[in-house]
Amino acid sequence: MPASTALRRTLAVVAALPLLTLAACGYGSESKDDDGAKVADGAEKIDGLDSVRIGYFGNITHATPLVANQKGFFQKQLGGTEAKYAVFNAGPSEIEALNSGSIDIGWIGPSPSINGYTKSGGKNLRIIGGSASGGVKLVVNPDKIKSLDDVKGKRIATPQLGNTQDVAFLNWIAEQGWKVDAQSGKGDVTVVRSDNKVTPDAYKSGSLDGAWVPEPTASKLVAEGGRVLLDESSLWPDEKFVITNIIVSQKFLKEHPKAVEAVLGASVDTNKWIADNPDEAKAAANEQLKKDSGKALPADVLDPSWESIKLTDDPLAATLDAQAEHAVKAGLLEKPDLNGIYDLTLLNKVLKAKGEPAVDDAGLGAK
Repeated sequence: MPASTALRRTLAVVAALPLLTLAACGYGSESKDDDGAKVADGAEKIDGLDSVRIGYFGNITHATPLVANQKGFFQKQLGGTEAKYAVFNAGPSEIEALNSGSIDIGWIGPSPSINGYTKSGGKNLRIIGGSASGGVKLVVNPDKIKSLDDVKGKRIATPQLGNTQDVAFLNWIAEQGWKVDAQSGKGDVTVVRSDNKVTPDAYKSGSLDGAWVPEPTASKLVAEGGRVLLDESSLWPDEKFVITNIIVSQKFLKEHPKAVEAVLGASVDTNKWIADNPDEAKAAANEQLKKDSGKALPADVLDPSWESIKLTDDPLAATLDAQAEHAVKAGLLEKPDLNGIYDLTLLNKVLKAKGEPAVDDAGLGAK
């Protein structure tokens, strides 16, 4: 079976699981609705909508929606339209929710965005904004791995076959001149696909020598005695690459542009507030994580995780295109047609109104 076909079948199976599935994308809670801030009495509804349903992961790389939920930024912009929330643990289940209409707008990583767009023939979603860069690290057992060369022959975890970090690690392996079968993970390095929830325990038990993972899993491994051997940001121009962006269903975008603009306005306002109030914002994100998952992050995990995430309104479109090329090179994806995956019209309208520069779609905008 061709690798790309096998991956599509794998993704299809994962996407078909119920929304409560705990998959390998972070420390998120089970998918659920959250009341969030309350609708103000007498406030006008946007586009006549009773509610806008917003999805995100219970993960520090989704700091923007965590803080916007906790501090009421979404509800403030939406006025008399209620902001409702669904918290996910995996990209495929969030894409499924978007496709089914269970959510309208979501924060999600680049790989599920690419997969969701290409599997639908470019008909189900648009990327409408950026949210976060960075926050991915190769953390290793310092007793077993002392240099990058020592990674050869070791057992290194990634969160999921074909996910953003898996693709990045496979690409890095190839650049070292090493060989690994992408599907099985066997070769000069053994790539172990391991749920982020269990990776720290697997590392602690000695069954893993390290992991290429996002925050807060990376900082959790460091708290268990691991050492950061490589920060993925160092591999990218200007040390920036997309880790979280904002998507919307094309149907919702077409029918309710004012509501989409309101959510984007809230995102931009939240990112600015976070930049101006980093300590309060970090506490707010952690409080929302506690509400969503029942457990806040300890300081020795939260603090370094927060420092490694760079929030941005720019979707860093050129880096998403590069990530797709990496997946193609690894044999995990047939060359995709990403033309039209972005529509940054409303984001640039919001940015202009706030006196901020426009952002670019790297030639992949909707025509």
